[in-house]
Amino acid sequence: MKYKLLIVVPLISVLFLSFASCRQNNFTSEGQTWGTLYHITYDGSKNCDEAIEATLSTIDNELSMFNPASAVALVNSGTCDTVSEHFKRVFMISRRINTLSGGVYDPTVGPLSDLWGFGPHDTDTEPTEEAIATALMAVGIAGCSIDSTGRLSRKSPGTVFDFSSIAKGYGIDCVADTLEALGAQNYMIEIGGEVLACGLSPKGRPWRIQIDSPLSGMGHKRLGIIELGPEKTAVASSGNYRNLRRRADGSLYGHTLSPITGHPVEGRIAAATVLASDCATADALATACMASAEPDSALAVLARAKAEGIIVYVEGDSLYTASTSNFHMVEQ
Repeated sequence: MKYKLLIVVPLISVLFLSFASCRQNNFTSEGQTWGTLYHITYDGSKNCDEAIEATLSTIDNELSMFNPASAVALVNSGTCDTVSEHFKRVFMISRRINTLSGGVYDPTVGPLSDLWGFGPHDTDTEPTEEAIATALMAVGIAGCSIDSTGRLSRKSPGTVFDFSSIAKGYGIDCVADTLEALGAQNYMIEIGGEVLACGLSPKGRPWRIQIDSPLSGMGHKRLGIIELGPEKTAVASSGNYRNLRRRADGSLYGHTLSPITGHPVEGRIAAATVLASDCATADALATACMASAEPDSALAVLARAKAEGIIVYVEGDSLYTASTSNFHMVEQ
């Protein structure tokens, strides 16, 4: 399977590239996967490259929207209605975040994405209200279920699943499980700007992660540094400033779509960074924050999820931040 590798500087970067190790048997694994780059550092008694690559391949074969033979692609095409364990796990996490977000997070918005030009078929034409209403009839993970045998029931025959907002984080969690099974106790996994860390860095210190704030266009500026570890912690970011379309009147709209109204979310949030105990949850919550439109609504979602995070939002011509009470940066 081929991806178009689009390297965009993420809002999260790991400050680990220039350390001297205080421990023996530290390994680094780097490469490309799921259309992005990964960097993994871990300790242990042996090199785990083959096991890491096998895990990444498994998740690609299960959850990739770009792989026509993946488990999720077969479900979407109607070829199969019995789902795999990986599909079931991301489905259940997605259902939970859908509930916690009041329905604004929903991985079944694919029909809307196609209408608004963010799907596989690019378009510059805004959809009609009739087309939006028709698409909304197929949107809604709350109307879907999986029974004890693994059989999936969809809201409608047109319901499709796109786990892009959670699959990368879930894949990182699976890599962590692989490393732990092979004896790693201290590790950092970064894939496309999403991070999961456990234990301490090779310097014997917490893992240091830089959080950026978006500027106009594709630019970033440093927002601050956070530290992860020794307990397992994930951090994920989402932004609405890279993938934009222009209306006929010249105004812009982003790729975050409301599964409730069927329209692009019109809000003040420019980016969200979330901390959670697992990366799948952090990944999905970051998208849920973006879909919440307003900073207070996003922070309320994090409070219900018992997660921490920081929201970058627009006020007039300036960017401001709002964070949960226990989100702390060691440097700004």
